Amino acid sequence: MSSFDVAAVAVELRDLIKGSRITKIYQIDNKTLLLNLRNPGGEKLQLLAEAGRRVHLTSYDFKKPERPPNFCMALRKYLENGVVREVNQYDFERIIEFLIERGGQSYRLIIEVFERGNIILVGSESKILQALVYRRMKDRNILRGEAFRYPPQRGISLKDVRLEDVYKLKGLGQMDVVRGLVKIFGIGGLYAEEILLRSGVDKGKPCALLSDEELNDIFNNMRGLVLSIEQKSYEPHIYVGEDGEWVDVAPFKMRRYSDLRSLKVESLNKALDEYYIRFSVKTEAEEIEDAAKREISALEKVLEEQRRSLEELRSKANYFRRVGDTIYSHIYEIDQLLSRIMDEKRLGNDWEEIARKLLEEKQKAIPPSTYFISLKPESLTLQVSVDGLTFDLNLRMSAQQNAAEYYGMAKRAESKISGVEEAIKQTIQKIEEAKAKASREIEEASKPHPPVRRREWFEKFRWFFSSEGFLVIGGRDASTNEVLIRKYMEENDMVFHADVAGSPFVVIKTQGKEPSEATINEAAQFTASYSRAWRERLGAVDVYWVKPSQVSKSPPSGEYLPKGSFMIYGARNYIRNVPLALSIGVKYTDDGVKVIGGPSGAIAKQTNLYVNIVPGDMPSGRLAKEIRQALANMAPPERRKEILEIPLEEFQAFIPSGMGRIAD
Repeated sequence: MSSFDVAAVAVELRDLIKGSRITKIYQIDNKTLLLNLRNPGGEKLQLLAEAGRRVHLTSYDFKKPERPPNFCMALRKYLENGVVREVNQYDFERIIEFLIERGGQSYRLIIEVFERGNIILVGSESKILQALVYRRMKDRNILRGEAFRYPPQRGISLKDVRLEDVYKLKGLGQMDVVRGLVKIFGIGGLYAEEILLRSGVDKGKPCALLSDEELNDIFNNMRGLVLSIEQKSYEPHIYVGEDGEWVDVAPFKMRRYSDLRSLKVESLNKALDEYYIRFSVKTEAEEIEDAAKREISALEKVLEEQRRSLEELRSKANYFRRVGDTIYSHIYEIDQLLSRIMDEKRLGNDWEEIARKLLEEKQKAIPPSTYFISLKPESLTLQVSVDGLTFDLNLRMSAQQNAAEYYGMAKRAESKISGVEEAIKQTIQKIEEAKAKASREIEEASKPHPPVRRREWFEKFRWFFSSEGFLVIGGRDASTNEVLIRKYMEENDMVFHADVAGSPFVVIKTQGKEPSEATINEAAQFTASYSRAWRERLGAVDVYWVKPSQVSKSPPSGEYLPKGSFMIYGARNYIRNVPLALSIGVKYTDDGVKVIGGPSGAIAKQTNLYVNIVPGDMPSGRLAKEIRQALANMAPPERRKEILEIPLEEFQAFIPSGMGRIAD
């Protein structure tokens, strides 16, 4: 991202997320954060911040690690449930910072998108609380507890540029004007060229030769680009090359890219989101391919070595067996030669004398010494050549014993051959598996990230669809109880409440139709299970239902109703001894796999992949993990990965407050 990109993103984010509450923070990888936000209008947004690269809103879903890194946990501690009060670019640099208030404290989350950038959390006293990367540098330190300092300015800020600043170009002598702009104002070469194109100035012109008119044009075009962002009059574009590849994103219609096709986009946040999602998909696929090539290359080297070993073993086994056969073919002559040598040695002749005589005899072609090659006294071996085959003989053994020794060596070599052949098969299999795995992963990585699933209005409540298709919704807390009854309860609906303190209000949305006993019982069980009775591990409770006209926010005279509480007037319709139990499962839709939960009868109508839960002693986080694993085990092999990638919080959303267990 350029300084102009950061400026435009900051302007857009100021309108979109100012006043938003941070609901969750994730760390996607070693330098990327994802902040879930809810703006004052209730809209859910996702802010993506990657150190050294980008900051923008995203509409895509990203895989979140099950165990957040320490940096992420620290940010959650300080910032979750905080409110974004300001979004600013620092001094037209590639730095964007968010002022966040939480618990009466103010924090600055600073995102640096220049090379070797960082993500830094600064407290109200301007001291560093946390950083993605801690560093000691010559111009500043990023260390916990030290005062935060911005990096040195790259040049004169374009927000504050004056005409006399532009005139400083003339003092750079013969330097090209494009390089002069970069030097004085710290802008990248791309925008330096863009400003000169708009000003009609040759980028190679020496600074000393610039006219007053040219300097004025440069100044006006500089200010014009900055003002178009400040006044929100810019038009973001994506630039596409001849091959269809997306080349760049910019807040403006760039003359620098006049030879490229351009796509106008509604906002720079959207343009960056679409650009980087394509880029990240391509990069991820290339990284997988490179890693696979390295792995396969290493395995192929192993295979080459194994095949070489196999050939060597086969050659040795063949050689040893041929030697044994040759010895047996000439056993009498070889025995005579061995005996003669040892007899001469016993008579006191030294080895050199014996070897000399044998060599003389060989030269005179007197048998059997024609076999002789050399004597090796140190190892008591005789080297001979028989039928064109050269080999050693042990002088301490007979010819038959030497042959047996060679046959033994042949067998030992042959016994190793089967092991090497099996190892080769395994290596070939590993190579094929690595290729297949890489192909699958590249195909998976090449798929675009799925967009965040758009949630239905009722998903802010507890909800399920009954076995007859009626929507049943319940409050999650006092606030949603209040909203449910005041805003969403209609005349023909049915309102449920457990006969215990701490029960949600639950509404069957009848749409004017008459629910059967099955839907009524399912709504009752839903109400009972999400009441305080679950936390207290009760087996069953009584539940009643009434008409909307019997529900009132008006208490008896002199009494007060707390938030989320209502008065019930008139007769109540009781369902006695309603058991506490729920089912949680997954359902395949056009948008992918979706977690659903509710009474067993309702869930069984929608999917066969579900488990039943009851009150127990397992915390919801651990229970959610077990539910996800159980559902993955039940699913067809090709769908298991999809289920295992569903965030645990989507399962936890259907687990009642308190602890539970999977029913037997």
